[in-house]
Amino acid sequence: MGLGRRRVRPRRACARRVRPCGARAGIGGPVNAAVQVGDHRDDGPVCLVLGMTARGRLPPLPAVTAAAGVTALLLAAGAQGPPAPALLAPIVAILLAGPSAGHPHEGRLDWLVPPIIRAIEYGYLAVLGFAQGVPAPLVYVPAAVLALHHCDAAYRSRQGVRPWGLVLRAGLGWEGRMLWVAFAGLCGLLPIAYAALAAYLGVLFGSEGVAMWARSVRGGGVMVDWEEERA
Repeated sequence: MGLGRRRVRPRRACARRVRPCGARAGIGGPVNAAVQVGDHRDDGPVCLVLGMTARGRLPPLPAVTAAAGVTALLLAAGAQGPPAPALLAPIVAILLAGPSAGHPHEGRLDWLVPPIIRAIEYGYLAVLGFAQGVPAPLVYVPAAVLALHHCDAAYRSRQGVRPWGLVLRAGLGWEGRMLWVAFAGLCGLLPIAYAALAAYLGVLFGSEGVAMWARSVRGGGVMVDWEEERA
């Protein structure tokens, strides 16, 4: 009845956007920001400066692959003795892979860059430590701390949450950690360097991770945003 009556459609939820409460502003990092492949490189201050200098012009995959190859050759050439060739590997790897830090990493195979960098860092720490007679627990512990940190960062990226940039820079980056152990190797202080690295990174990444996830739990679990269909 009545031609002027407007047809009323029931309003229903057409979409749900699920977001962990930790992704809110102030908890764990920027909110709903697209996490890029390059964010998983875990670059430190040195690589970031080199990346800004190159202005993103250097393709990352060839550069990082070359860095991995040279690092492997230097480790094979000798990781024992006071002037071991392997102690030069961090400098060469940084010069090869560092300038590619500013690249957008949008290539089809650029997703391989972070795993290759992880292989460079973990392999260098393990081979150098065992070759120089560092006790096995002191080699395993920093590797385990780094593995947990990188797994945590990967899980956060699936939730659209980035770790605080200040914490990542304080972690020295992959290149800073390699330089640290190389310098300690020149000074004959590798066991102390490995122990200090494990303690420092464990406190830094562990406290930041626990604080972020604790805030997420206190925030109420999972937040669900409902969007209504427009008539």
